[in-house]
Amino acid sequence: MTAYWIAHVTVLDPVKYKDYTDIAPLAFRKFGAIFLARGGASKVLEGKSFERHVVIQFSDMQTALDCYNSPEYQSAKLKRDGHCIAQVSIVEGLEA
Repeated sequence: MTAYWIAHVTVLDPVKYKDYTDIAPLAFRKFGAIFLARGGASKVLEGKSFERHVVIQFSDMQTALDCYNSPEYQSAKLKRDGHCIAQVSIVEGLEA
């Protein structure tokens, strides 16, 4: 069953945040991630507003978790820590 990262991000320092975006794709490629939404126009109808919204598809929950916990992603995450406000969730998709 597919799984999805759903991330909401407000970038505080675009220059430092680029350090994250330069290396995070290594982890996403390794785990077969498919980006369904990344930035772009959005409208928050309820709850806290963030400037960026990202939806990433993975083959299953374990693969999504493995990507997040991988050395490649954790290394990238260290680059963004303190330079953005982020909320990241992983949710299992529906059965076909």
